[in-house]
Amino acid sequence: MLLYVHIPFCDSKCFYCSFNSYVEKHHLKVAYINSLLKQLDFELKRFEVKKKSIESVFIGGGTPSTLDALYYENFFKKIEPYLKENVEITVEANPNSAKQEWLTNMRNFGVNRISFGVQSFDNKKLKFLGRSHNSKQAINAVENAYRCGFENISIDIIYETALDTEKLLKKDIDTAFRLPINHISAYALTLEENTPFFGKKEVKKDDEYIGYFIADMIKEKFEQYEISNFGNYKSKHNLGYWQHRDYIGVGCSAVGFLKNRRFYVCNDIEEYIKEPLKISIENLSNEDLISEKIFLGFRSIVGVDIKILNENMLKRAEILKNENKIYEKQNRLYNKNFFLADEIALYLIG
Repeated sequence: MLLYVHIPFCDSKCFYCSFNSYVEKHHLKVAYINSLLKQLDFELKRFEVKKKSIESVFIGGGTPSTLDALYYENFFKKIEPYLKENVEITVEANPNSAKQEWLTNMRNFGVNRISFGVQSFDNKKLKFLGRSHNSKQAINAVENAYRCGFENISIDIIYETALDTEKLLKKDIDTAFRLPINHISAYALTLEENTPFFGKKEVKKDDEYIGYFIADMIKEKFEQYEISNFGNYKSKHNLGYWQHRDYIGVGCSAVGFLKNRRFYVCNDIEEYIKEPLKISIENLSNEDLISEKIFLGFRSIVGVDIKILNENMLKRAEILKNENKIYEKQNRLYNKNFFLADEIALYLIG
């Protein structure tokens, strides 16, 4: 069982960010956490969560480090009986708000993995993206987390911006590898609706070569285990999603999944605070589930179980194998090039 927690508060809104987050509603923090705990109680019962059965917790956002660590105290007390002995607990953080005291307190609560929204170590690029930190703060944040006892540290990197060159990206990755990290998530810039970047094609460099370039650099030290994720340590939570595992989602705009149902929490913070159990449900067909497993499997090292494929899919799989695009091992199909994952999945599904 996986548990995702959404913290929607941010100190500032980045120009590319489409996530559900707020920069002017910090006065709602206490009420929000109270509603989140109420929903958590409900979900633990709905999912029939047994003691010692949650194997990963991911606190994302938004910016979880915008909240003082004490806001999380009751949350950790509530989930403690349900956590497995070797549970992975990840929290996202921004370099400018994850101060050493905050890191220490979160570590004391049991958080054992931290993911920093670094995006770049180039100050000009950080300003271009609307980030609220600079390169020095990013480096200091990672080093402080390591000194606080975090052994599993990840950073996010964004590429395909108009400023990106091979020289800039190489410098970013070289800087990252000098830090005590064991994971990198590298994402291509996307121009999402309702963001300052939307419709501004001039801010993005459409060059698929850049994705291969940065992936090849990172793979010199870290294994690529999903289209955007690389690490000597592979996140249990990430893998759980790609394995199509059940997961609880708490917080406004969070999503949960159980067997053949997907749960969507309302995405308005005031409405969520008033009615945290206002959750819509999507019933998924067997075809929906198979399609999701194919798309997720081919974009990661999880692969696709041959047993879920119908006769037509098996025929198409043989064609893909003959074209050396996928391969079979122990009754599972694996993709050789994660960047072609969607193309391969669409062809297989027909």
